Amino acid sequence: MTGDATPRPEASPFPIVLSAPSGTGKTTVAREIFKRFPYIRFAVSLTTRKPRRGEVKDADYRFVDELEFHRARDASELAEWAVVHGHLYGTPKADIEEALGAGHHVLLDVDVQGGASLLDLYPEAVSIFLLPPSNAAMEARLRGRGTESPAAIAGRLDDAVGEIDAVRRYDYVVVNRELDDTVDTFSHIIHAEEHRRSRLEELDPWIDIHFPRAMGARREAH
Repeated sequence: MTGDATPRPEASPFPIVLSAPSGTGKTTVAREIFKRFPYIRFAVSLTTRKPRRGEVKDADYRFVDELEFHRARDASELAEWAVVHGHLYGTPKADIEEALGAGHHVLLDVDVQGGASLLDLYPEAVSIFLLPPSNAAMEARLRGRGTESPAAIAGRLDDAVGEIDAVRRYDYVVVNRELDDTVDTFSHIIHAEEHRRSRLEELDPWIDIHFPRAMGARREAH
């Protein structure tokens, strides 16, 4: 605390809804975003699937059984939930509200079903859809994981067609060709949204202090 009580125009916290078909690289992109924006929080989703190689419990996902998932869902603890590739996924509402209440943006890494629910619940959210450069690149990434059977990969590729169709609901679309370029673009979107006039709190009091003639002229015009 500096003791300076002068109002400053700062962006109100907002959710960032990130969706992409499997094999697009959104988890990698999200990790890079957290490095650049340490004040952004991550809402850790519940899932009933098993951890993949390299995933960390309670950091990447909260891995639970179906009984625990159904308990959270039935208690209205989830802001969104969906069945994705045969497994249950959901985002705890309390995690989102706690982060926003503390003044942090919240990154929500969700599928398109979850994205639709979150955008209904948080209309002020920024939504970003990440696309792979091609179907071949998406398939190569899925196979490169080495964590799923050929049948499971084929199912994810089939589902991707419907997921990509949901792109029309998102504010921004980024094609993930090169990681650095994608993260740069993602960062520019966040910075731009932080400067959107409708998100800036204390803007009018700040102008009134530093540019009193401008505010006076505006009041006379009204």
